[in-house]
Amino acid sequence: MESGATVAAASEDFQSNGGVSSPSSSPAEAVARLTHAVSQRQQHLLDKTVPHVLYRWISCLFVVLIYAIRVYFVEGFYIITYAIGIYILNLLIAFLSPQEDPEASLDGGSLPTRRSDEFRPFVRRLPEFKFWLSITRAFVIGFLMTFFDVFNVPVFWPILLFYWVMLFFLTMRKQIQHMIKYRYVPFSFGKQRYGKKVPSMENSD
Repeated sequence: MESGATVAAASEDFQSNGGVSSPSSSPAEAVARLTHAVSQRQQHLLDKTVPHVLYRWISCLFVVLIYAIRVYFVEGFYIITYAIGIYILNLLIAFLSPQEDPEASLDGGSLPTRRSDEFRPFVRRLPEFKFWLSITRAFVIGFLMTFFDVFNVPVFWPILLFYWVMLFFLTMRKQIQHMIKYRYVPFSFGKQRYGKKVPSMENSD
């Protein structure tokens, strides 16, 4: 009876492994399976938040507020804040830039900006969801780094603030000039969409 139970258990284990008999899993494989399961669960939760744009950005502002309060009371870690600011500036440029750079295209195409033009949605180089997720992760990581004194580099923070403001001004000025040159707007509001009826001028009298 014991040998029959052993054979049945081995058969079940063989089928559960997809028909491949393998020895008992090592600790590394167990950790890998656990990491994969956690990653899948995390991705599932993130996918559920995709349509809730307003609530996602409210949660992001809440994380930013917690980080700001932490830095204010600690009175340090300004170099981390500066690094987060540079990182957000790079994300913002990618968020406002089209996926296909007009300078790289042969015809130098532009996006429609008038109501009479054909509607073509603006495709960002960095989607809104990834923009939100990257900013939130940056502040969460920055918040955790404030608990380690090794990252608290002494620095005169007004200089960093002035340099960041100047860098933001110059970068956005270049981005706006790029928008004007190639006639594109990084938003789709107010543009004509197919499937929507345009009110006739004849019935307005």
